[in-house]
Amino acid sequence: MMLRTLVLILALAAVPAAATPLRILAFGDSLTEGYGLPRKDGLVPQLQDWLRARGHDVLVLNGGLSGDTTAGGRVRIGYSLARHKPDAVIVELGGNDLLMGFAPQMVEGNLDSILGQAGRGGRPLLLVGIASPDHDDPLRRDWAGIWPRMATQHDALLMENLYQPLFDLPGDGYKAMLQPDGLHASAKGVGLIVQSLGPKVEALIEKAEARR
Repeated sequence: MMLRTLVLILALAAVPAAATPLRILAFGDSLTEGYGLPRKDGLVPQLQDWLRARGHDVLVLNGGLSGDTTAGGRVRIGYSLARHKPDAVIVELGGNDLLMGFAPQMVEGNLDSILGQAGRGGRPLLLVGIASPDHDDPLRRDWAGIWPRMATQHDALLMENLYQPLFDLPGDGYKAMLQPDGLHASAKGVGLIVQSLGPKVEALIEKAEARR
């Protein structure tokens, strides 16, 4: 009996422990949180489904907060990191700053702090920008410059504009991909966004797995 027990213990010890899913924190505002949509249709659930359909063992954690700005994100990123303990972080903030007319320089400073905290210790990052097709050219240029500068400074992967897949539709086609408020993507619009965001997240996963 003792011999049989010993053999069983040795056999169990030889079986490697199952790897835990890679944890990705999606940190952002209402666009990340899934405002106005059934839970299954939000950005995080649709991204989770897309990644798993492609064979990735990952858990995408929803760190979105409706109405949040880069200033708010700067305050709460530390708590989110401590709570979720992610292997990698997606940062999507700035849309509310844009709507409120905040200075691009202030937004860049806040993002610098958020990315610095999120990337501490070499944690892989994906920065997701935001833009509007309705602002004048000088303001658009000022905002567009934020994302590549911050990505380079923090060695982050980059998607310069979350809504670019919608803006690429012919004419005003992007408007049909929005909810009635004209700001937030519909479930179909989110699906289109995920098709472009997904490969960026796959690159993030590759970097995170290399650190394990």
